[in-house]
Amino acid sequence: MLIPEKDLLERLVNGDKKVIQDLYIKEFPKIKSFILNNNGNEADSEDVFQKALMQIIARYKSNAFTLKGSFDGFLYSACRNLWRRELNKQKRIVTNDEVIEHAKEADDLTMATLEQEKWELFQEKLAELSDNCKQLLQLFFQKVPYKDIVVKLGYNTDNVVRQRIFNCKSQLTKLIKKDSRYNQIKEL
Repeated sequence: MLIPEKDLLERLVNGDKKVIQDLYIKEFPKIKSFILNNNGNEADSEDVFQKALMQIIARYKSNAFTLKGSFDGFLYSACRNLWRRELNKQKRIVTNDEVIEHAKEADDLTMATLEQEKWELFQEKLAELSDNCKQLLQLFFQKVPYKDIVVKLGYNTDNVVRQRIFNCKSQLTKLIKKDSRYNQIKEL
C-alpha cells in the first residue's frame, strides 16, 4: 500500500489498524535484525518497535511535524536511538540483593523523544555544512585516525586535519545554537 508520508503519520496517530499492520510486516523485520545483531533478543525488538511507535504518536499529537525524509528511515532512527539508550541503561544497572526501581515508562518515553529531537536537529545542521566538512566530521565521528584522514582526503599533515575538524565542529555548533529549537531542547 502506497500512502503519502503525511497521511501515513496521521493514520498511525489515529490508530489505523491497516497502517499499523503494514508497519509490522514491512518495517519490524529490519528493526528485529538490527537489535538481534546488537546484543538483543526478539522480545527486545518487539518492545523497542512498540515504544518507537508510541513515541512517534505521542510526539505528533503534542506537536504535529512533517518528515524531512522517509517514514521508514525516521522509524528506524527512533528504534536505533531507543535501543542504544536501553543498552546504555543496562550498563549502569548493578545487580545485588536490593530491589531497584527503574524509571517510569513515561519518563523513559519522554527522554527518548527528547534524544530523538536532538539527533534530528544535529543531522539537519550537519547536512547544512559543506561537503568537505561533512566528510571530515563523519570520519572523525567514526574515530578514523588523523593520519588515515590525511591520506584519504589528501591533506598535508595531521595538524591541518585537526584544525579543519575543529573549524567544522565550530561551524556545526554555531548552526545548532542559532536554531530556535536548540533553546527549547536545552531547557528540558
